Amino acid sequence: MRSTFTGSLVRRAQQRHVAVWLSEVSAEITSVQYAALEVLHKTPGVNQRQLGDELDVDRSTIADLVARMVRNGLVERSDDPVDKRSYVLFLTGAGKKQLAALRPRVEEVERILTTRLTAQEAAELRRLLSALLPPRE
Repeated sequence: MRSTFTGSLVRRAQQRHVAVWLSEVSAEITSVQYAALEVLHKTPGVNQRQLGDELDVDRSTIADLVARMVRNGLVERSDDPVDKRSYVLFLTGAGKKQLAALRPRVEEVERILTTRLTAQEAAELRRLLSALLPPRE
């Protein structure tokens, strides 16, 4: 008998998400990296701290994520004109191309994961999952 505890269901759903992501989107670009591309597309010039806050990841994780994306030519880092101790981030041309290529695949992941749900149920699922998370500061 499978566990019906919330944590177990969330873990299994995450495992399914990862498997579908790998088969439909990319083995090189993670869902967090994709989310970073989306944030930088919508708000170019945010600093690393703001990007980390938006993605809900800690400082060391965002530093590693940004360093990897810079190394892969998806993001460029510049000195923050306001705070010289900080960097501002922008998508490169390659980052913009990658985002455009991945977006329909990410939408397909969403479709696959929610295929047995109505649109209203999918919206309710997102609302309930969001309710499990701590409030943003």
